[in-house]
Amino acid sequence: METSQSDDSELAGPLWAMLWSVAEAAEKQTLQIGASACGATAVVDVLQALGIPVSPETADECVRTRLRRNEAPLWDYLLSRSEAGATHQQLIEGAERASGGQVVGRLFALHPPRQVQLVPWLASWISRGAVPVATMNMQQGVHKGEEIPDAWHHQLVFGVGPSAVYMTNPLDVVSEAVMHKRLCSESVLLIRREDVLQRWLANTPAGTLSEVSSHPRWTALDVEDQVRKLCHEEGCEDDGELKMSHIVIPAAYQSGVMLFALRVSAVGQELLCTPELPLL
Repeated sequence: METSQSDDSELAGPLWAMLWSVAEAAEKQTLQIGASACGATAVVDVLQALGIPVSPETADECVRTRLRRNEAPLWDYLLSRSEAGATHQQLIEGAERASGGQVVGRLFALHPPRQVQLVPWLASWISRGAVPVATMNMQQGVHKGEEIPDAWHHQLVFGVGPSAVYMTNPLDVVSEAVMHKRLCSESVLLIRREDVLQRWLANTPAGTLSEVSSHPRWTALDVEDQVRKLCHEEGCEDDGELKMSHIVIPAAYQSGVMLFALRVSAVGQELLCTPELPLL
């Protein structure tokens, strides 16, 4: 795989590393192949960039995308939300399966905060033939006044330039500072108030409310108490106090950057023995 540089006017100036130009990315990128399937979508593009084309159906089957249980009672719905889509491990194993073992992947976690300059670090790996995929909490780094997104997201990184990261699905350029915020997140997910309320049943048996209490991370976040407080607010007359907009639940995802490469390549072997990024 060769890196390429772009003639696109929007990328004028010194470039550090590009897998594809913006024009190439617009032509080659795979758009979301299904509900919660951003991970499988990224795997399609990873394998394409490494010269191993696979169908979206094959990638999704190999990644084993999990879906939200939108029609389930509240607690089952929340459990499904905590793991909907795919984890980094599913992407790594899915890419390996879909490529017949030709591709290896490795997550470099960025939470807790690490000693790394994101763009130069990505540029170094891209220039040696690795293909990055960012696993981001999109609920971080939201500008004031903007709506908070509803999920985490996996995106292929097709290049980096000065203080900027270029990604597919959707085709986007994000500042290095915003990327850092999205890539350095605790494994939690915000669930919108209305998504809780529309599934809340006043006569839900007490035992049902405690189904997740045996899970330490759910207990640590007081999810049951959050739900009770939110629903209690809804039953009270408006007293002018600001009501909860979201509850916080555990998420199965780990923020960071996955790097993929051909197993037989030098960079593929290097991925497997490179130390984790040092903590700040």
